[in-house]
Parts: sequence; structure tokens; C-alpha cells
Amino acid sequence: MTQEEFQDLIQKYHKELEEIKEAAHQLHADVNQTYDHVHPYGFHLDMVADSVFKYGHLVCAEERDVLPLFFGAYFHDSIEDARQTYNDVNKIAHRWMGDRQSYMATEIVYALTNDKGRNRAERAGEKYYQGIRETAYAPFVKLADRLANITYSCTHAKGDNGHMKKIYKMELPHFLDSITTLSKDPRFKLPDIMVDTILDIVIDNA
Repeated sequence: MTQEEFQDLIQKYHKELEEIKEAAHQLHADVNQTYDHVHPYGFHLDMVADSVFKYGHLVCAEERDVLPLFFGAYFHDSIEDARQTYNDVNKIAHRWMGDRQSYMATEIVYALTNDKGRNRAERAGEKYYQGIRETAYAPFVKLADRLANITYSCTHAKGDNGHMKKIYKMELPHFLDSITTLSKDPRFKLPDIMVDTILDIVIDNA
């Protein structure tokens, strides 16, 4: 899909995208979740969605995938952090989408939900990454999530997120390898420009 075509679809679905954004913001606000103990959690969700606005045309296969792709970005932490179940998220997605789209949107969110574990490594183990690799658009949304977190941790992080830039740098080779697939399907693609941006940020903040 060309960038112009994708932007036209963003305009076409502007109302739905705004409603999805606001619903996601409210969901995390309702459980009093913040980002870095400083910002409303919607601050992070918007950073993730920003990559979809910028680079979504590089992975989006068809018009009917636009809403699921953005929904996945805005709701990617809703099961893990906002006390939602898979069925809760699917029900929310149905406000704007039919069965096929809602399923795709919910599968993205589910794929990005960490496994149960005692530490970071257990919560994001091979089973977790396998689920991402096997779910359409999940590698892209996960990359957008990591780009948002790395950008923040290396620029204006405070509190808990300040130390995360060292962890993100250490994890980066394994992380990129873990979400990379050999599929030629654009829905599983990792845009080079996003990977290069992450590498540049890490290098500049070594």
C-alpha cells in the first residue's frame, strides 16, 4: 500500500480512530495506570500509534486491516495492564469492527500480552515471541512498542524508566531476532526504517 493510500484511509476512518484512541486512554485511566509515574498511560499508547501513522503503509495489506492495526497499537497493553480478558477486548473491538476485523485486532493484543513469569525473561520467553511471529501485524506493533519505549528511555525518562535504556540496549539483538520472520507477507514485516531508528537511538545514547 502506498503512503498516500494509507493516509487517505486514515482520513476515511478518522472518527473511528479517534474513538478507539479515547477508549484505550480511558481504559488505562480507569485502573489508574501511568507511564513512568509521570504521564497518563495514553502518552505511551499515542507514541506506539504514532509509528502506525508514520509507517503503517509499509505493512498494511488492505483497507479492512486499518482499524485492527490501529486498535492493536492502542490496546496492546489492555490485557496485561488494564485487567481485560481476551473476550473483553474482542467485545470492545466489535464497537467499530465486524467479526473478522475484531478477531484480528484481538489477536494482536493477545500476542503482545506477556506470559506469566517470575522475571522479565520468563514473561517474554520463546513461547511469547513465537506467538508474536505467528500473528499478523504483531511483529510490527511490538516493534512500535519497543521504539516508543527506547525513544522515551533515552530522551526524557524519569523514575523507573530511566534505567531501562541499558536493558533495552542489552536485549536488542535477541529482541529483533525474536520478532523477525521469514514470511514475505507484508503483515509480518519489520520496516527497515523503524529498525534503523532504534539502532541509531541506541548508538547515540551508548
